[in-house]
Amino acid sequence: MKERTKIANQGRDKLLHFNKKHYKNKPLEELIRLAQQDNLDALEEIIRRNQSSIYASFYYLNKDCQDILDLTQETLLKMAKNIKRLKDPTKFKSWLNQIVTNLFYDHVRSKNRKLQTVPIDKKTEQEENKFNVVEIPCKKCTPEEKSLNSELTCIIENSIQKLPDSFKLAIVLREFQGLSYEEIAEITNTNVGTVKSRIARARNKLQEDLKQYIA
Repeated sequence: MKERTKIANQGRDKLLHFNKKHYKNKPLEELIRLAQQDNLDALEEIIRRNQSSIYASFYYLNKDCQDILDLTQETLLKMAKNIKRLKDPTKFKSWLNQIVTNLFYDHVRSKNRKLQTVPIDKKTEQEENKFNVVEIPCKKCTPEEKSLNSELTCIIENSIQKLPDSFKLAIVLREFQGLSYEEIAEITNTNVGTVKSRIARARNKLQEDLKQYIA
């Protein structure tokens, strides 16, 4: 009897492993449609794919570790609860980042402080493109490069933390989440010109802090 139970459990474990591997290969849009039909395996895979990027976004927006974990968990919970409301699966990334943004604003308000802002000057396209150079260092490199990249990463993190909140949010959504200017404008309830100006000025500040390293 015990042997039969053991064999049955092994068979079940193999089936579960196969199912999880099967879902890992599915396109995101298909996973979303399955999750909207109460498929928990599909929802689990969506969470697995996005939890790190959500954590990273909050990390760059607010380095309070306890808040980061709480905000990440709350984002994933809201995503899971509301995924059936997403009408267009192709808009998932923008929709998810709207949740991140709303929670970030709520977090700012909960700390009884105003969202940091600075005057926005209209930038030309040439000036905006001038600052489009900041990238996170590659992890696949020599020990010497890793040491330098670690230092650069810390400088980038600290530089982002010093940005006004509106700039910080725009640069994180653009550089770390890969959203378009139009998507960011919709999420932050601003116009595209304002988004471009904020990102250009944020990049300018980052480049100023990094100029001795990337000269």
